[in-house]
Amino acid sequence: MYPATPSQRDRWILARRPPRNVVDPWRPYAFLVETEPAPDGETVEVATIFLTNRECPWRCLMCDLWRNTLEETVPDGAIAAQVRYALERLPLVSGRRHLKLYNAGSFFDVRAIPPAEYVEIARLSALFERVVVESHPALVGSRCLEFRDLLSGQLEVAMGLETAHPQVLERLNKRMTLDQFRRAAQFLKQEGIDLRVFILVRPPWLSEAEGVEWAKRSLDFAFACGAAVCVLIPTRAGNGAMEALAAVGEFAPPSLASLEIALAYGLELKAGRVFADLWDIHRFARCPACSEARIARLKAMNATQAVSAPIRCARCGESSA
Repeated sequence: MYPATPSQRDRWILARRPPRNVVDPWRPYAFLVETEPAPDGETVEVATIFLTNRECPWRCLMCDLWRNTLEETVPDGAIAAQVRYALERLPLVSGRRHLKLYNAGSFFDVRAIPPAEYVEIARLSALFERVVVESHPALVGSRCLEFRDLLSGQLEVAMGLETAHPQVLERLNKRMTLDQFRRAAQFLKQEGIDLRVFILVRPPWLSEAEGVEWAKRSLDFAFACGAAVCVLIPTRAGNGAMEALAAVGEFAPPSLASLEIALAYGLELKAGRVFADLWDIHRFARCPACSEARIARLKAMNATQAVSAPIRCARCGESSA
């Protein structure tokens, strides 16, 4: 049975973890170039660097990012060295560029990203017009301003709302309330820092229909908090804890059609940019007759920020309308 208190949940989640991966503190564990529509609609190149650093102190139920983290703080200069290593090897072309520095936790966690590294990271980021970092709402504060003031471009902070369902949010073990998220978002807005929000589609304890409904409500909440971008993440297994919940019928991943419906709803709001997270998207494919078409539709809507014709499948019976 899933525990009732945060401390008990921490132990329950840790007990079900598989081994973490071996990573090098002087190298990012991954980096890539993707494209994304900018706020003005123009497509820009995005250099995304997945930094190797100390594990996040929060034990969120659904998280598997800890698998590429360390148990100790990195040596002095290691984070800047990782950024430099990736930028020297990424196939960036001339034109507008954005940079994502994702660190499997909070950029403003001093045990993960030492603040002494901010100056060199900012220098390495000087060619980018926008820099996106991640943070738990509890760590949004003065260090955001310190880093913002070093950048030549716009700072954007990505925060995981996960869900606006208050009871599910509490059980996700994020140790955050909706009011705390709202206050952190207000701080960012007041300081001229853009907000990106991560939202789970069908977290545990929700049916398929409830998962879609609460994804919509979460989009409404995020945009009401001033989000410029919302990213819809289909909830995945892969960390041990989610498999344990699935085994007792308390979790199942969403269908591609549910992700399509949530994305279309967000785009129709026209309140900001909305993207579906398509990493490892084929694991959500259920129907051989329509899955490839659904994935293509999600990619098209991400790129155009417009809703395309829905898909109705005679074989599986699912509709994205």
